[in-house]
Amino acid sequence: MSKQLSAYLNRDLSWIEFNRRVLQEAQDSTNPLLERAKFLAIVTSNLDEFMSVRVAGIHEQIRAGLTKMDFTGYSPSGLWKRLQKRTKDIVHDQYRTYRDIVKCMNKEGIFIRNMADLNSTQQKLVEDYFYDIVFPVLTPMAVDQSRPFPHVHTKELYLAVSLRLENQVNQDEPLFAIIQVPSILPRFVTIPGRGNSKKQEFILLEDLLKSYIHTLFNGYTPFAVSTFRLTRNADLTLDEEGAEDLLEEIEKELRRRKWGVAVRLEIEHDIEPFALEMLKDELEINDGLFMIDGPLDLSFLMKFSNSIPGRDQLRNEKFEPEYAKEFEDADNIMSVIAQRDVLLYHPYESFEPVNEFVWQAAQDPEVLAIKMTMYRVNGHSSLVKALEYAAAEGKQVTVVVELKARFDEERNIAWAKQLEKAGCHVVYGLVGLKIHAKILLVVRREQHGLKRYVHVGTGNYNENTAKTYTDIGLMTSNDTIGTDASALFNEVTGYSVPRNWEAFAVAPSGMKQKLIRLIDREIENAHAGKEAKIIAKMNSLSNQEMINKLYEASIAGVKIELIIRGVCCLKPEVPGLSENIKVISIVDRYLEHSRIVYFFNDGAEEVYLSSADWMTRNLEKRVELLCPVFDNELKNTLIVLLNMSLGDNTKARQLKMTGQYEAVNREHEVPFRSQYVAQRVDKWKGTQYPVT
Repeated sequence: MSKQLSAYLNRDLSWIEFNRRVLQEAQDSTNPLLERAKFLAIVTSNLDEFMSVRVAGIHEQIRAGLTKMDFTGYSPSGLWKRLQKRTKDIVHDQYRTYRDIVKCMNKEGIFIRNMADLNSTQQKLVEDYFYDIVFPVLTPMAVDQSRPFPHVHTKELYLAVSLRLENQVNQDEPLFAIIQVPSILPRFVTIPGRGNSKKQEFILLEDLLKSYIHTLFNGYTPFAVSTFRLTRNADLTLDEEGAEDLLEEIEKELRRRKWGVAVRLEIEHDIEPFALEMLKDELEINDGLFMIDGPLDLSFLMKFSNSIPGRDQLRNEKFEPEYAKEFEDADNIMSVIAQRDVLLYHPYESFEPVNEFVWQAAQDPEVLAIKMTMYRVNGHSSLVKALEYAAAEGKQVTVVVELKARFDEERNIAWAKQLEKAGCHVVYGLVGLKIHAKILLVVRREQHGLKRYVHVGTGNYNENTAKTYTDIGLMTSNDTIGTDASALFNEVTGYSVPRNWEAFAVAPSGMKQKLIRLIDREIENAHAGKEAKIIAKMNSLSNQEMINKLYEASIAGVKIELIIRGVCCLKPEVPGLSENIKVISIVDRYLEHSRIVYFFNDGAEEVYLSSADWMTRNLEKRVELLCPVFDNELKNTLIVLLNMSLGDNTKARQLKMTGQYEAVNREHEVPFRSQYVAQRVDKWKGTQYPVT
């Protein structure tokens, strides 16, 4: 199928459009200025991961000589060319936006200076900082016949220096050296103010180094200095089947990651030609060159925006999550969820009840066992400390630590060793599968026998991201869910064949099949002339089989509304194929991360929470969880939340069949921003009708 006739959008090109929506938030003048700068930093961080994983993978396919087209109609080489153009376009727009934001900062009295802009007093203070703090850390590395080109670390900032001997103007070929800009030091240096001025002034570390570069090369003249930054392939290639010790194998692979193939080289746009050729030759890169007109690696803007004192008027209003009202008057979390199910919606509601749940279980003499999955956990985790305490108290504590969580491998290895040392049973996941399900089980001895308490979530057990990601957590003592939870841990930690689940659907053995059956039921109802409707909220949709099933449902007359933050390979609104499908994406202050699926079911509505996006990796290569919400009040609350997202006419963008996103056009409607409404927990929790 040609690209022009393809029924699908390409996953990687769709991701570029997602990052463009993030960039649009940096360009949106209605956002506070320092928040706009943070969105620019997120664009950079997103591109870094995209280049080091997705683009690197396509690069490897080309190196291996693969020419087969994917189901969206792209060969590796064709996609590579398109991605290079699209990413360069977005980087160009990113730096144009950076310059606009810098101008706005200047108007507010915030300046990122060059050395030439400083007065003599400031220059002296900055010079002292260089000699006292920076100079002792620097290591210039010459490149010549006796000193080969040094290893360049991925995503670190370097200076490329072209030199000649002093007083030797007609030297045949320049000399060359590189210097790593020390990442252990702050990227930006605060400059003392000018007299009584209220201006806040800063200089970037690399610009400071350039000003004093001559101090590192006695007897030589540096005549050109430019920054550069390399991105390497960061994907792990594990031989899980042949590994005797998975933890040891991952540790080896992490060391190899530092030597991954170069996939992108960012360089200053006015780099000296000899230095450019040296870098291209030594790093063996030609196609992935990005000429940057501005400071490389704008991710520094995140810390920069957070560190400027005062300036609250240039930031979002501070927001404190509410403590769930269901637990306000209770001494014990389990005593509440023994009586009723409770739904937590982060970050609008605090993550603290989850921490308290585990701590109370750890201290309760009647609790016999605690089991949980761990995918991405923050440093200094309260949950980890609670698990260690529980193990010390003699409880059976089992933690399934996913060592293969990308870019969190080292942290998870450290957690695994720490938990084992504390006496916990640690399971390192399964061969060939990542364990991405988010579930926590507490087994307690009570008057009438053992009782199970369960927390099922759409996001990680991470206190930090629970403040910035939108995620749902269900706390329940439902017997059916508890039985399935025990069976799930038995399947992961021991030898158990996939079971006939009573409540759950679990990938890779049955979740996709369950979702297809639920969609088929809506199709049957549509064929029977009944109302049929599906609403699904997730991060990404790229599995071809699921897309085809949604197309089939659309053709049958099922109304489908999708809220997909990131990648979407489905083409909506195509006549005769997907005209009953609407797709929106919301990019706002918080990262939309919750996965919720709704089926009308002829009026007997069903709602599910899930850890899984509808991607092939989630449905076929991971242990994922789909959990029904049985409580009618909570079910209604989730429907309200879905309707809130669908009603967003401020931050929502609607996907067109071209693959482009457009602002939702509702000129005559009252502005409705779903994330701002969600901050008013009383507006949606326990309500009976959609919030408008």
